[in-house]
Amino acid sequence: MKTSSQPHAPHRHEVTSGTVWEAKYGYVRAVRSSKNIHVAGTTSVTPAGNVIGEGDAYAQTRYIFDIIKKALHELKASLTDVVRTRMYVVHIDLHADAVGKAHGEVFTSIRPAATMVGVAGLIRPELLVEIEVDAVLPTPPERPPHQNVH
Repeated sequence: MKTSSQPHAPHRHEVTSGTVWEAKYGYVRAVRSSKNIHVAGTTSVTPAGNVIGEGDAYAQTRYIFDIIKKALHELKASLTDVVRTRMYVVHIDLHADAVGKAHGEVFTSIRPAATMVGVAGLIRPELLVEIEVDAVLPTPPERPPHQNVH
C-alpha cells in the first residue's frame, strides 16, 4: 500500500492498494481527513488481481480485514479505532454466519456499529463479501481551563 497527501488538501491523506479498480474508477483504498478515516469497499482481491478464498466467505472476510488493518496502519490508526462496519454479502442466507463469525473474531472487544446487507452481486462473480469501515482517531485530552488562584 502507498500513502500520499494531496497538495490542494494538506489535511487529507490517502492510501492506495494498487488494484486496477482504483485508477479505473477514481477512488483510493482509504482516506484520512483530520481524525476521520474512511476505508472504501474492500474485497479479497490481491493487487495482482487474484481472489483469496474463492467460494469461502469466512476466508474472504478474514483476508479483507487484513487489507483494512494494513490501510488503517498506513494512516496511523488501527482496528481499535473502527467505529462502523458495513458488510455487503452475496447469498446472505448462505454466508451471513461465516461473515459474522469472522467479523466477531476481529472485533470481539472493539464492537463497532455494524450493518450486514445482502446484495445481488459484486464486481467479480467469485467475490462473496465486500466491507467498508469508518474509524475515528482519539481526540487529545482537553486542557483544563486556566484557573487564577488569588
